[in-house]
Amino acid sequence: MPLSRDEISELATGLAAARRDRVGFDPISSTVTFDLEDAYAIQRAGTELRLARGERVVGWKLGYTSLAMRTQMGIDQPNFGPLTDVMLLASDQSVSPGLIQPRVEPEIGLRLARPLSGEVGVDDVLAAVGEAFACLEVVDSVYPDYRFKMEDNTADGSSAAQVVVGPPLRRLDSLDAIDVVLRHDGVDIETATGSAASGHPATGVVWLVEQLARQDRWLHAGDIVITGGLTKAVRLDPGGHVEAVFDGETRVAVRRSIA
Repeated sequence: MPLSRDEISELATGLAAARRDRVGFDPISSTVTFDLEDAYAIQRAGTELRLARGERVVGWKLGYTSLAMRTQMGIDQPNFGPLTDVMLLASDQSVSPGLIQPRVEPEIGLRLARPLSGEVGVDDVLAAVGEAFACLEVVDSVYPDYRFKMEDNTADGSSAAQVVVGPPLRRLDSLDAIDVVLRHDGVDIETATGSAASGHPATGVVWLVEQLARQDRWLHAGDIVITGGLTKAVRLDPGGHVEAVFDGETRVAVRRSIA
């Protein structure tokens, strides 16, 4: 049976409190039987709590669009979660000190110049894009050691914590061919191309529009969509620094303070 409204509200409140207090939260699936539809209902309830605090939704994140991330986390399908204005960082800023166990992955971000809804294809997505940009997603799960099922992760907003918005990317017409090098504390550790995100970064957006339509929602002009990690995520420990360089020239970076 689907979770009741009260159960959904209680779980969303518990997740929010765990994140606020920087304490672990046992995976919901360890005690509750629930499905992906329930998980998105919990996610929406959690978003309502954010909006009540004065945050506003500015876009969406796609999770597990790459084989590297699905393999790392033992997930077999993509998901999505909302991004709010307080999640956005400029390049070279430090992540919030309130994060619990942050990890970082390089992504290609898209900013829409016009809305997208209904049935769309890759060409429709690209025609709606006003800008592509280099970015880093900072994920931060409330579940200890990132041990969760797909439904747990979805309920927690796909672990969305912060997004480092970097400079524009020049090759809007060939996003799948853009290469990226991920550096951790000055050492090159991973390489990939834009095609790691479902074959093309815009492919995930097509899927996102379809999923949002099921919830009677759509993408608005001005929304940003980060299209999924291109490599495995790397831990960002206190004093650590992660950067990604796209096409050998476009750099985006983030750090974590020691204190």
